[in-house]
Amino acid sequence: MIKKIFAFLLVLIFILIVIALSYIAYLYESTKFTAEKIIYYTPPQSALFFDRNGKLIDIRYSKENRIYVKYKDIPGRIIETLIATEDTSFFEHPGVNYNAILRAIIKDIKAGKKVEGASTITQQLVRNIYLNRKKTIQRKLKEIFISLKVEQILSKEEILERYLNQIYLGHGYYGIKTAALGYFHKDLKDLTLKEIAMLIALPKGPSLYDPVKHYNLNIKRANWILKRMYNIGWITPKEYKEAILQTPKVYNTILTPKAPYAVDAVIKKIIKEYPDLLSRGYYVYTTIDLPTQKLAQEAIKWNYKRLLKINKKLNPDKLNGALITINQQTGDVLALVGGIDYQKSKFNRAIQAKRSIGSAMKPFIYQIALNLGFNPASLIPDISRTFKIPGNTPQEDEIWKPKNYEKNTLGLITLRESLVHSRNLATINLATSIGLNKIISGLEAFGFKNIPPNLSIVLGSVGQTPWTLAQKYTIFSNYGIKSYLQIVKKLTIPKEEITIKFKQKQEDIEPDFQAYLIIDMLKDVVKKGTGRNAKVKGIEIAGKTGTTNNYVDAWFCAFTPNTQTIIWFGNDDSTSLGKGMSGGRVSAPVFKYFYQKLLKIHPELIRKFKIPTGVKFFITPKGQKELFTKISPPPNSQEINVPVF
Repeated sequence: MIKKIFAFLLVLIFILIVIALSYIAYLYESTKFTAEKIIYYTPPQSALFFDRNGKLIDIRYSKENRIYVKYKDIPGRIIETLIATEDTSFFEHPGVNYNAILRAIIKDIKAGKKVEGASTITQQLVRNIYLNRKKTIQRKLKEIFISLKVEQILSKEEILERYLNQIYLGHGYYGIKTAALGYFHKDLKDLTLKEIAMLIALPKGPSLYDPVKHYNLNIKRANWILKRMYNIGWITPKEYKEAILQTPKVYNTILTPKAPYAVDAVIKKIIKEYPDLLSRGYYVYTTIDLPTQKLAQEAIKWNYKRLLKINKKLNPDKLNGALITINQQTGDVLALVGGIDYQKSKFNRAIQAKRSIGSAMKPFIYQIALNLGFNPASLIPDISRTFKIPGNTPQEDEIWKPKNYEKNTLGLITLRESLVHSRNLATINLATSIGLNKIISGLEAFGFKNIPPNLSIVLGSVGQTPWTLAQKYTIFSNYGIKSYLQIVKKLTIPKEEITIKFKQKQEDIEPDFQAYLIIDMLKDVVKKGTGRNAKVKGIEIAGKTGTTNNYVDAWFCAFTPNTQTIIWFGNDDSTSLGKGMSGGRVSAPVFKYFYQKLLKIHPELIRKFKIPTGVKFFITPKGQKELFTKISPPPNSQEINVPVF
């Protein structure tokens, strides 16, 4: 009987051993492919946005706020502090510290509860990336198996790199580089020993030891870490004493966005081509010039306050504005502001608000006329006209009787006078003499699309965003060469050592000497016309105001020899800004405010326009000096008097 019982027990033990081994084999097999997530480590990463001079202006992410750092760029002191705190024998064990596990078991048994952990850095990494924190034998065995596999393939340095990029350090920060920038506004190489200890204190309890919310608790644990390093001889008495006495300043946010509307524009322009933009670790180098951007934001807010003072009826919740400044020779966007307050409204008016442009359209109409043989001195009638707009039935016909802003007529005036003073009637009469079909085809050549066959287009009933209008205005400001706007210079992915450069795109539209005719006429708009409020001493400015019906939109589009700025103000609900609130009164002063300060931060800006070869001068019968070209000759030959070359 005893032999039978003994045999039964042996069989039972054998079966249990087989079951246990089978279970272990099953667990081992189930982890066969899970280690790959650690070996081929591709965590979600933030996108960093820089201005044209390499200054960080924003950080955006779609999943986790993580700024990746390679092992070679992690200071040795951080590695030492981590190992001293979490796994002193890290470089000696195969991924699992069996001695530490045994010590922990003995201490737990003596205490009657869990008092000491024995997880290595490798095990912590495995748990962070793959496994949950549920304390079960199955999870612990999987953790051990995966850790052993990882250590067979990855070097210790590779494991540390992954660990220091994976760990969550509170406040939404993943990885040591992100946390250093967030809590201390520092790069890793600039951290003090105390600051390093404060960061290494966090993995044990990211919420509990959050230095923003629980500063004293974090300092207490950091001091314990420093004492540990001192006791094992990894820091000197002097280093220990100096670090213990430090109380580093901690910041609540990682970065105050410096150009939020501009960064939004960047994302909108390239996200379709790079759908992983906010999760792969891109470094986005923009064309934005941070000093110019700050000044542009200041100018928009300044004008907002000014307008509310001069017109008490304006609704501060509806009034808004936008500004875009570029280098017209390259198409680089130097500043982009899409609204008064990004926190109140993220709607980006610089790229999303399609508004009627009013008289800002007129330079295009006049350029078409010049290219058809008109001259700045050509005479056009500034007289009233009445137009019948056919409806579906005679009863539905409408009468359109456009008027000048000044409510008067001047008879025959020159193209120059008409543009300088933004005469609606003269512009309409010019367009009718050219023909609507030619006007439309000319506008299409400039890049306008979906133009309605309606004469009101010459007064700016066409809608544009500041971005698209800025692009079209480069035809004038860049002497006949249209520069397509670009806001990104290059993308890099440091972790993958990838660089993508963006190419400049331009299009020849017309000869430089023809474009200069409009430049010269627009200079007079600022000197003595509707743009007088934009004059800045010491620099030549060419520009055009734009005001839509009932003073709904107020534009000022202007440029200097190597900068161009488009400004728009209006109410978001397209209600009137109030009587007399024209582009010259509302938006032109913004240009003056902006450029007076811009010249101080960028004194290298060119002050005078160059006159291209092919532009000549003649004296009109009234004794005035006027321009002409081979395409735009004087109105008739007998008016020429002593050409000047």
